[in-house]
Amino acid sequence: MKPIKGFERYAIFQAGGKQYQAIEGKTVAIDLLDAQPGDKIDFDTVMLRKTGEGAFEIGKPFLTGTLRASVVKHFKDKKVIAFRFKRRKKVQVKRGHRQQYTIIRIEAI
Repeated sequence: MKPIKGFERYAIFQAGGKQYQAIEGKTVAIDLLDAQPGDKIDFDTVMLRKTGEGAFEIGKPFLTGTLRASVVKHFKDKKVIAFRFKRRKKVQVKRGHRQQYTIIRIEAI
């Protein structure tokens, strides 16, 4: 992950086995969560936090404290086609997949 330039406070948190960068007031698209739009969610798997003074806090593996977010909406990504065939055998398999995501708005770090 690249460092985020121009922001005083940000954090890196883990959700669904993946790591995301969070900035207060911004939105992040993460893997589908079991929550309704408007619900508040707390992530307690904060791995790194940059404070306003420029100091970094690094967890081993996680920091104490939580990251508060609210669910904005759910959506599906564009379809990805997986096509497989065997030459000269008339064997073809075509499958499509649409990954589901949840957009969250970071409220507090």
